[in-house]
Amino acid sequence: MGDHFSLSDCDVIGFDLDHTLCRYHLKETSRLIYESFAGYLVEHKGYDKDLLNLTPATWDFCFKGLVVDLEDGNLVKLAEDGTVLRATHGSNDLSTEEIIKHYGPKREWKHFNSLNTSFTRSAKYYFYDNYFDLPGALLCGRVVDMLHKRGNEVNSDFWKDMVAAIDHNYNTSAFKVRVWFAPLAEQLSDCSLAPLCSFEDAGTYFPSVKRDPGRYLQPCSDSVKTWLQSMKNAGKVLLLITSSHSDYCRLICEHILGKDFEELFDIIITNALKPGFFSLVPQQRPFRTLVNDVEEREGLPSLDKPGWYSQGNWPHLHELLKTMMGKPEPKIVYFGDSMRSDMFPASSFGKWDTVMIVEEMEGEGIPKSVAAMSNEAQVEPLEKKGKFEEQGMKSPSALSNQWGSYFVDVHRGGGGDEECQKLTWCCHCIHKYSTMAIPSVEHIADLPLDYKFPRFSPDKPCTTGYYPRPPDSLLKRFESLS
Repeated sequence: MGDHFSLSDCDVIGFDLDHTLCRYHLKETSRLIYESFAGYLVEHKGYDKDLLNLTPATWDFCFKGLVVDLEDGNLVKLAEDGTVLRATHGSNDLSTEEIIKHYGPKREWKHFNSLNTSFTRSAKYYFYDNYFDLPGALLCGRVVDMLHKRGNEVNSDFWKDMVAAIDHNYNTSAFKVRVWFAPLAEQLSDCSLAPLCSFEDAGTYFPSVKRDPGRYLQPCSDSVKTWLQSMKNAGKVLLLITSSHSDYCRLICEHILGKDFEELFDIIITNALKPGFFSLVPQQRPFRTLVNDVEEREGLPSLDKPGWYSQGNWPHLHELLKTMMGKPEPKIVYFGDSMRSDMFPASSFGKWDTVMIVEEMEGEGIPKSVAAMSNEAQVEPLEKKGKFEEQGMKSPSALSNQWGSYFVDVHRGGGGDEECQKLTWCCHCIHKYSTMAIPSVEHIADLPLDYKFPRFSPDKPCTTGYYPRPPDSLLKRFESLS
């Protein structure tokens, strides 16, 4: 393996959809997700209406990479070795002394090995890995606060109400054949809270996106569309692999890429139910054909030709790609935003190169692309912007005052021990399971296909592998160690 990565060396180039090819307006989307779940808890579970009252400052708590400990209502931010860097009980910060009292002098989170080695989910914790999940972290914190205010004991029972809110808003019993969200048991063990849905006007989130997609979805720039077409013209096989269901995928792609989006991709796989797409054997997760966006009941014994499919598994896809490319081991790269659903399984099971979309880079010194800034300006006329915009609601991808940097944090020992900077667990995972990291596909769409990107390597500084440059916190840490 060389020091550099180039798309021109790849035979197959694959993409996730949500928060990868399709960027969302995170403020609008996060508010919508939060309100849909909080509204259910208030209306159906008897929670205080105060859950619905948010100030712009409240959103500073919304931070990707947190883990909620369902046994005690703590949320934790982890270092690369599993020590607790920061923690809250509900939304309230725990002091260094309180963290040591709770997790011991070494500040060790007891479930770290389970999460770190397989990214499995558990009845004991939940990892907030992506922007569809993220408003739930804020809601969890506020629910724990409310339970304390009532004088109720905090235990894992509150999570049952959270799950009920998900089930209500995306209730699979409302759909005859198709579903938007996977069955709830699988959802919490085998896929993120990404949409897998059919267009029935149930719940709040999906009817809202269907009614006004421009409010929530950012169209791809002409440079991205040209970039995709140039890869296809160069003989690359283009894949789209998403856990979204076919009709939601179609809505998104038509909005961001145009009505002819199918011409850009050789193979489209929807309802992929990642990470199971990579980790399960073909007999457990066969491919299925679609008729009018409805999955055929009988699974396919193999994948014989390009096209649009549902569910599936990477071994059958790999066999098809070998046939299409005429190579025993075609070189594959996959772009995605989720460590759990994209980077870890694609690199560990598929042995693919991976490019991680890390929007948090834009919160640490990397300028947004011209296309992203243009999209943000157009989402809502200034005179129509609501109170959150006027008073400065933080984007979920921005630096958090309460949680600090997504990449680096200060480790504070007890008893006056010296402070030291540590990589966060999320940052460590980016280096371990990704070939490179970028803020968005827009940032590389104007580059030639043979551009050579420095790739992550255990032999290189941790700043190597980010394009167009490392985030500020990593640069400062590197300089302090030099």
